[in-house]
Amino acid sequence: MEQNLKQYSARIRTVLLKLLKAKNGGHLGGSMSIVEVLCVLYGRQMKYNPRDPGWEERDLLVLSKGHAGPGLYAALCTAGFFKERKLYSLNDGGTCFPSHPDRAKTPGVDATTGSLGQGTSVAAGLGYGLKLQGSDRYVYLITGDGELNEGQCWEAFQFIAHHKLNNVIVLIDNNKRQLDGYTADILNPYSIEDKMKAFGFYTETVRGNDEEAISHAIDRAKAVEGSAVCIVLDTIKGQGVTYFEEMESNHSVKFNEQDCLEVDAALTSLAADYGLEEL
Repeated sequence: MEQNLKQYSARIRTVLLKLLKAKNGGHLGGSMSIVEVLCVLYGRQMKYNPRDPGWEERDLLVLSKGHAGPGLYAALCTAGFFKERKLYSLNDGGTCFPSHPDRAKTPGVDATTGSLGQGTSVAAGLGYGLKLQGSDRYVYLITGDGELNEGQCWEAFQFIAHHKLNNVIVLIDNNKRQLDGYTADILNPYSIEDKMKAFGFYTETVRGNDEEAISHAIDRAKAVEGSAVCIVLDTIKGQGVTYFEEMESNHSVKFNEQDCLEVDAALTSLAADYGLEEL
């Protein structure tokens, strides 16, 4: 499953941009900022089988920031769980691809999420259950910096730390923005790394657009014994396309003509830079 990670990220981002353009927008910012970590998980770190999504030995992913569902769907598509053409029913009535992930609807989705904060508790429970079973499977939890406004996250983190659940790899997407603006303005998180360390986690911060750095950080986290583990991803909301990174409000975007032109330009650039088929 070893991949050229930069190219793999480009493939995920390409599928994501095409999907959002086809749907005339959607939850762009927070989906784009987790492309690289999804690339590392599905391109190198996770155990899974797209031909058998329910494989009992698979690792589990909990996307607690469920509004980034389009990013997860793009990653699952790239990993081979379903054909790209199926994605274009996103948000339609009766779709297998609702706005937020639903484990009963989408192949490869391990947890139904979207009510912010609840995914942290789900991951804690899954990790605890796997420990009790003596399993060597991992649970990967992706949560957002804005989501950490929810007190439930910190209750779950305390549980994970108390039980030393080093099989739950906590990945915090620190993209500095949330629905209504910048996290520092809405409810200042101060140092997320310091807070996680204070809660009893082995914690490090890495560049969230550097696939190899993320992968090495996960390797180090897996080597930790007797402690909960956390990786803070220093990301940019809308990551990977400068136009969207600099957009004033990029949480959920309703595309206009200029937005569509920028997507087309990004797709052409991705194809040229990473040897992808022209899209």
